[in-house]
Amino acid sequence: MTTLLIVDGANVVGSVPDGWWRDRRGAAERLRDRLVSHAEREGVDIVLVVEGAARGVESVPGVRVESAPGSGDDHIVDLVAAASAPCVVVTADRELRCRVGELGAECVGPRTVRPG
Repeated sequence: MTTLLIVDGANVVGSVPDGWWRDRRGAAERLRDRLVSHAEREGVDIVLVVEGAARGVESVPGVRVESAPGSGDDHIVDLVAAASAPCVVVTADRELRCRVGELGAECVGPRTVRPG
């Protein structure tokens, strides 16, 4: 069974102060594009969850992008709860780590997919 890697887009993008706040959608697209090689290298299915100004970023082969209708954290929790595969959530958000951990997901930090 392939692991599902769920990426907290806002949290991962915000982990590197590279001017992302000037173009949130562009930052999410750059992250999505970096995740393609991670998916290929690690053999995982990736879902990138975006919210706010980053909504509407398109999926690409190897990375499914989901625009959260409200809170990105709530959407991630819903994805973990509905998953039929083991989940790993990429975030540094302590509250989100707690919430998905209670559902059995493993958590890793942003540097797993985006070196600082």
